[in-house]
Amino acid sequence: MSIAKKLVGQTAAYGLSSIVGRALNYLLVPVYTAVFLPAEYGVVSYLYAFVGFFNILYTYGMETAFFRFANKPGADRPRLYNQVLSLILSSSAVFTAILILASGTIADYKDYSPQEQNYIVWLALILAIDAIVAIPFAWLRLQNKAIKFASIKLANILITVAANLFFLVICRNIYEGQYLQGLQPLVSHIYDPDFGIGYIFLINLVANALLIPMLWRELSIFRFELNIELLRPMLSYAYPLLFMGLAGMVNEVIDRILLEEWLPEGFYPQYSNEAVVGIYSACYKLSIFMTLAIQAFRYAAEPFFFSQAENKNSPQTFALIMKWFVIVCAFIFLFISANLEDFSLFLRSKAYREGIMVVPVLLLANLFLGVYYNLSVWFKLTDKTKYGTYISFGGAAITILFNLLLIPVLGYMGSAWATFICYFSMALVSYLLGNIHYPIPYPVKTITGYVLLAVALVLVALYVPIQNYWVRHLVHLALPAVFAAIVLLRERPGFFFRKF
Repeated sequence: MSIAKKLVGQTAAYGLSSIVGRALNYLLVPVYTAVFLPAEYGVVSYLYAFVGFFNILYTYGMETAFFRFANKPGADRPRLYNQVLSLILSSSAVFTAILILASGTIADYKDYSPQEQNYIVWLALILAIDAIVAIPFAWLRLQNKAIKFASIKLANILITVAANLFFLVICRNIYEGQYLQGLQPLVSHIYDPDFGIGYIFLINLVANALLIPMLWRELSIFRFELNIELLRPMLSYAYPLLFMGLAGMVNEVIDRILLEEWLPEGFYPQYSNEAVVGIYSACYKLSIFMTLAIQAFRYAAEPFFFSQAENKNSPQTFALIMKWFVIVCAFIFLFISANLEDFSLFLRSKAYREGIMVVPVLLLANLFLGVYYNLSVWFKLTDKTKYGTYISFGGAAITILFNLLLIPVLGYMGSAWATFICYFSMALVSYLLGNIHYPIPYPVKTITGYVLLAVALVLVALYVPIQNYWVRHLVHLALPAVFAAIVLLRERPGFFFRKF
């Protein structure tokens, strides 16, 4: 079997469920941007940015620790399961109680209404459920029940998407008399237009609560046991993962928080800071095409890299994979950026499209995040994962610093450029350290050339004015074709597959 086919074949059900799930969730972006004003969507984005951090705090690395210790020879898996789930259940109850008690203070600080205070309460409950079910999901992985794992994950997402479409599209349109007017009396009993973004939070809470009956078989075997002495080694293993996770989350979502808090009032005269966060967050969603490609690659590549570690030709293989990874990601970056006018239509309201120029920067930033994931093979194969921690914390510091420096000057473009600087710096540092500890002959000049070519073609698409609509679209479609033709002529990829 060729290396290329083997790499593609290693995408497991776990990864597929996550990737398909994120793609389905993306279907809600046109709905939200059509139904809600940027300021309303900004509240959702702001609060969910904190959810990212709290998700890590609620599990504090114990999900991974459980999986690691349960796979040790002679491990008493049922007892470990009971101990870890008991700990997570107890700590989640405490964390959620604190958040609920503090919800009034938080709402006062943000000048939220009583209804918006309810969102904080519902998010606290969502966080507790997420943390608790994380351990049964880990148990399914431990039992190699990938199909059940993926099915439940996808069912949860389908319920969320379907409920959003039902309330925010079907019920809303019937209520407003756009069709099926005979059903208006019935719909008026279940749909309240003033509830607004509350539907997003409440639907997520209900969908997450439904995970409990879906995982009932795994939860029914649970017996409450709590022995801190038994858990101490697991906690020691888990706490570095907590800090690594928090550092990674800083890079991923802190820009939404800092944008609202740090943007000078009146920077965008026609929008409040909440609205600016909503615009930025909606445009950020357009980078999901790059994110999905990277995530699919990670699920396939990570086990592949480990399987090839002892192969004497593995450095050359890793270099080849890196080159083709960059080529594919550069094409995605170019195709979306060159055709930004069409992709912006996913954002149903014109108000959201005002921030569309962040998309090329964020796509390029995520390309370098993918490069970093490729480069991280050196510290994973040499068991020097401490360097991954250092790089993650360095990236978090860069993200915070450049958001604080650039937001007052560039607004949401400052947040986009801060993301790019962070991921580019992480990739560069990882490459330089990798050359010392685990040299891999990456074709740096070739890779750099392809990235610069894609950037140049994007600049042509964005800044060379073409008035005629059809000519403009034809040229913008031709630019990715030019890139692909250059790759085909230079690389002749047929030889890549035949070589192995």
